[in-house]
Amino acid sequence: MVGTVGYDTIETATGSREGILGGSATYFALGAGFFWPVSMVAVVGRDFSPDHRQWLAERNVDLRNLTVGEGPTFRWQARYDATLAHRHTVAVQPGVFASYQPRLLPDQCRADHLFLAGLTPTIQGSVLRQTHRPRIVAAGTIEHSIADYRAELLSALTEFNLLFLNEEEALMLADDNSLLRAGRALLGRGPQVVVITRGEHGLWQFGADGIFVAPAWPLEQTVDPTGAGDAFAGAYMGYLARQGRLEPATCRPAAVYASVLASFAVEDFGCERLRSLTWGEIDQRYRDYLALTDQHRPRWIAP
Repeated sequence: MVGTVGYDTIETATGSREGILGGSATYFALGAGFFWPVSMVAVVGRDFSPDHRQWLAERNVDLRNLTVGEGPTFRWQARYDATLAHRHTVAVQPGVFASYQPRLLPDQCRADHLFLAGLTPTIQGSVLRQTHRPRIVAAGTIEHSIADYRAELLSALTEFNLLFLNEEEALMLADDNSLLRAGRALLGRGPQVVVITRGEHGLWQFGADGIFVAPAWPLEQTVDPTGAGDAFAGAYMGYLARQGRLEPATCRPAAVYASVLASFAVEDFGCERLRSLTWGEIDQRYRDYLALTDQHRPRWIAP
């Protein structure tokens, strides 16, 4: 996967944290690592903590292509409103990421699965040209990339098998006020599957088998939603890699496992909950999720 590794400063109604580990590549890798080994392509500065590098390595993350550049690590600061539904970016300090041009290792070029985080279409295209036809290419988006590169992103959708967005991003990219129309329109642009996450309202998944709607796991309190979408995408892609195929029989349980993983990610600030999370907890919540919804739907049950 290709994305950012950095340090975040987060403010919510429940508190704040300064300089905690974050970045799209970090959350994705931690989510995917529970299901399948993941190889990270990213850059950090010399101020990146050796402890954080060791922690990622212990979580099934290949760090051979986590480049160390001259300069500071990417930093992001955000403030959420009381509902956690809206956030305001206070500051962004790109650091070494500003001039970063990802270069894949030979074995990464031959990977069967590729995830491109919310990068510019230029960087996404550069990475794709280095690969040897991955079986599954997935991408995520972020709001400011859509605002700056909407036409280019729409054109690039033909390159992706899978597209992950949140509700606001989907409406913005499709230029529509109906989520149903937006999902169908984006699916018609090329991807085989479009997954739209809706926070506490669950997810909508669009594919050849129609629309799959799943609720979110009910939580008494959400502490920090930062990175939940990337952790979701990581778990989804990790599950698909483990199953080895992209079809309704795998995409539906992948979406549920991903939703379950994301529900853990928001229980604490940054990556802290993912740091203590175990596979036993994930699998138990997945089974509880089936019991809470409809345990008799065989298409929801993991092979």
